[in-house]
Amino acid sequence: MKYFFYLLSAAVLISACGSSNNKTGIPDAGEVIPVRLLPVSSDTSAGSIEASGLLSTENQARLSFKIGGVIDAILVKEGQFVRQGQVLATLKSTEISAQVQQVELALEKAKRDYLRASNLYKDSVATLEQLQNSKTGVDIATQNLQQVNFNAQYARITAPADGFIVKKIANAGELAGPGTPVLFMSSVSGSSKWILRTGVSDKEWAAAEAGNAASVTFDAFPGKTFSAIVSKKALAADEQSGSFGLELQVDFGKEQPALGLFGKAQIHTSGKSIGFSVPYEALLEANGKNGYVFVSDDRKTVKRIAVIISSITNNTVYIASGLEGHQWVVSAGSPYLAEGSAIKVIQ
Repeated sequence: MKYFFYLLSAAVLISACGSSNNKTGIPDAGEVIPVRLLPVSSDTSAGSIEASGLLSTENQARLSFKIGGVIDAILVKEGQFVRQGQVLATLKSTEISAQVQQVELALEKAKRDYLRASNLYKDSVATLEQLQNSKTGVDIATQNLQQVNFNAQYARITAPADGFIVKKIANAGELAGPGTPVLFMSSVSGSSKWILRTGVSDKEWAAAEAGNAASVTFDAFPGKTFSAIVSKKALAADEQSGSFGLELQVDFGKEQPALGLFGKAQIHTSGKSIGFSVPYEALLEANGKNGYVFVSDDRKTVKRIAVIISSITNNTVYIASGLEGHQWVVSAGSPYLAEGSAIKVIQ
């Protein structure tokens, strides 16, 4: 009797385990799996390039002093909007004022020497050469005064146009050399254009051309897409990142953007390459440009193949190669598939 109850309990346990496995929804080996198939067709839009970067303006300037000296004050902050002609930074004027006074005194002395030589020449005491030399001394002193006055004007930095201070490179109290950048400014005058600066691979750089159309999105403007064109291609790779720069001129219409916005661009190359497009759900996994999909050529079994991804936009994956010669791609049901799985096509 005990043996009978032991067999009965074992049978119930096995039945319960089998019932539990069925509830997982995982098909058994050899089971025909329902899937959806889409025909593999070529797509010329696979020639697009995805890029991202930061928004800036076309006109940028590294502002510096013409002469060296100790910085007296930096009158602006990073991100501050400035007007054309506004004073941005100044040098301490003690040394500069002293130089101007020295030259002014030298000019006064040169004029006195010339006046004395002129009177002596009239009395036939001084020679013509002495008179001419004194006149030359006046001319040299006059030119020196013009030079130091000119330099004194550039002992301060003024905004060349309306714009924003992108970066403050130096601070008050530091020693600035002649021509050493102190402020980095980006112009936003009426004639300036908004530029999205991006970095791409060498292959993508070669495919892009100036004038290519592009679509750009910004998180700051959700749900909006802005048109753009490729305005410039870099002629050398960036030393730090190794990528090649592309500049996109963005048309914001009536929207008012800001410097530094992060944007994503879809560049449509003019030399379109033939590729394939599949739904995002068809992609099993991806690692960089490499991915995998399931295909079927007889609508009865599937194969797992490797593909090269060109780009991914919204719900579409553009395949550069790997689908050649195949008839159908699995768009739904792939999580339950394995190599050679039997399938049943559903609508």
